Amino acid sequence: MIDFGFDKLALIGAVALVVIGPEKLPRVARTVGTLMGKAQRYVADVKAEVNRSIELEELKKMKTEFEDAARDVERTVSSEVQQTASDLNAAWQPPSDAMSTSMSSYAGVAPPPPEYRHPKKNWRLKRGAMPQWYKQKTGVRAKALSGAARVARYRPPRTSA
Repeated sequence: MIDFGFDKLALIGAVALVVIGPEKLPRVARTVGTLMGKAQRYVADVKAEVNRSIELEELKKMKTEFEDAARDVERTVSSEVQQTASDLNAAWQPPSDAMSTSMSSYAGVAPPPPEYRHPKKNWRLKRGAMPQWYKQKTGVRAKALSGAARVARYRPPRTSA
């Protein structure tokens, strides 16, 4: 804006005092100050709006750049996945001459895959089939003892003194 020094402000104040007069000068000064404040706020709002629009344009540019980069990465990844899938499919397929020899042995019919059978393990049956003497020897508990019964059973014998 316009640069006013102290000497210019003093000259303007002296001229205003002579032209306007001492009784109207305070009211005019208040009005001028209010108008200057409004003008400064308006200029600040315009600057902020311009800055926001510039930042918005920059953000839009960054967004398009990121979207383009993401699309490039997506294309690269999808092409690599397709390449890997085709390589794996090629690796799983037997060579054509091996295919003809293996097919001739089956006469054109592939054997069915083996059927799944559950092992039918019954641990309760195995536990029950264990002889009683082996259970006692290995320490398998046949009956649960209460805390008091366990203390009474394993308490050392009393010696009378």
